Amino acid sequence: MKKYNVGIIGYGWAATAHIDAINATQQAQVTAIYSSRPLDSAELSAKHGGEIKAYQNLDAMMSDPDIHVVDITSYPSQHRNQAVAAANAKKHIILEKPMANSLQEVREIVAAANANGVKGCVCFECRFSGQFQSTKAILDQGLLGDLHYGEVDYYHGIGPWYGQFRWNIGKKDGGSALLTAGCHALDALLMVMPGEVESVTSFSTKSKSEIFAPYEYDTTSVTLVKFKNGAVGKTAAVVDCLQPYYFHTHLVGSQGSLLDNKIHSNKLKSDKKAWGSLSMHMLDSGDVNDHPYQNQFQAFFDALDQGKDMPLTSFNESLRSFEVIFASDKSAELGGKPVTIAELD
Repeated sequence: MKKYNVGIIGYGWAATAHIDAINATQQAQVTAIYSSRPLDSAELSAKHGGEIKAYQNLDAMMSDPDIHVVDITSYPSQHRNQAVAAANAKKHIILEKPMANSLQEVREIVAAANANGVKGCVCFECRFSGQFQSTKAILDQGLLGDLHYGEVDYYHGIGPWYGQFRWNIGKKDGGSALLTAGCHALDALLMVMPGEVESVTSFSTKSKSEIFAPYEYDTTSVTLVKFKNGAVGKTAAVVDCLQPYYFHTHLVGSQGSLLDNKIHSNKLKSDKKAWGSLSMHMLDSGDVNDHPYQNQFQAFFDALDQGKDMPLTSFNESLRSFEVIFASDKSAELGGKPVTIAELD
């Protein structure tokens, strides 16, 4: 089993959760942190364990031959340049969502990684949650039959009480309701719904609450996804709600339905008037410390050991999700006109 030294780019809220998760894997240890502000190596080492070198020069960290993986947790507007630089330096990459704030930039990241033979992992960690691992197992067992409708929705009020708010309100780094957070839900929809996407239709709006007034973009959107196999999907991305965090799932198939942590299936001979309960832990927090990063990162380092692409959240797999996300945002800008993926080229 190979040991991987990891360099972190950006030392903020997400980085601290990443560091703990990386250090908890079997193969990896954070050994370097780059930040635009000065950091003390001794303090970092004492706080996180191991020996950590602090960098204020990104090129110097990228050129360190002892660093095998770069983990990018900086502002989204910085992702493209930093990820391409990491790929050109032959470093494998962990990349926080969104991959970048334009489809062109996302494609440039993927192209650079492929050209340099490096592996990528996008932090769509909800795919590794108990909720969606259990959901996928139910689908794989055929308990719902063939899906013809699915909805996965993201409700999370990102207001001034939330650390992300100060930079999230700007179009430059927030982007859209889908890009900044709702991407988790649309990505999960694409994970559970079979087939290729034919077109998307999206509408967006914004809360009239003064709390969310600083946002430079619409903070609620709803996306309808038409699949080539005839199935239909829906994702609501709502970051201006005043309610507890809620990651809603409702899947409807030829043999039954799943509603969050409840199931009804002909194959289980379910009572027609009652749902069956599942012992499924629902995603219930937007706090990065509650995200299943360790499961995802362990899968990433296992894949590196095997010389394989990251399962579920590789760069190439995640590109598909971002194509749909950017098509959705384009549709919303056009007032709900359907947009196909081909139109993005």
